[in-house]
Amino acid sequence: MLLPLGTPHTGAIIDELLDEFGSLPAILAAEPAALHLCLPEEGHVVSFLVAMRVAMLHSLRVELGQSPILSTSEALTDYLFASMAYKQIEHLRVLFLNSTNRLLRDEVMARGTVNQAPLYPREILKRALEIGATALIIVHNHPSGDPSPCQADVKATAHLVAAARPLEIAVHDHIIIARTGWRSLRAEGLI
Repeated sequence: MLLPLGTPHTGAIIDELLDEFGSLPAILAAEPAALHLCLPEEGHVVSFLVAMRVAMLHSLRVELGQSPILSTSEALTDYLFASMAYKQIEHLRVLFLNSTNRLLRDEVMARGTVNQAPLYPREILKRALEIGATALIIVHNHPSGDPSPCQADVKATAHLVAAARPLEIAVHDHIIIARTGWRSLRAEGLI
């Protein structure tokens, strides 16, 4: 059971979390193991924080599914920021869309290192064909905090676009998420 807000113990827990993670978004994005390391005696607080994250992401995902996805929609960027901005390693996820640009699936296709995650066009397109997707939005995070695309991001995206074209699968965008914001390769004219 959580202690009532305003008790001295609650203030100490909040201070510990902020000292360790730096901000509320970073606390909510933290892995359960990292939260347990910070608060080894406060399993109930960790459970509450994990439940809050799950509820928040569910709510954002439901909102995302209410209408067609556009790569610059606020609902999309809110969801991606909440789910990826504070990850410690790069994750590559693919949003698989149907012909009306509604979300069919949101899948993490690769986990990488602190500065790269592999993008395998063959695996992405194979999965798109399996679920009947006609369009994709590629997303990955930059743990460095800088959402600027690098040459490898641009090159890998170009390979994917070229491979998808004969299969009549559109690559709507490649979005890069970081703690400081996000960038769209489509908006920057790189797709």
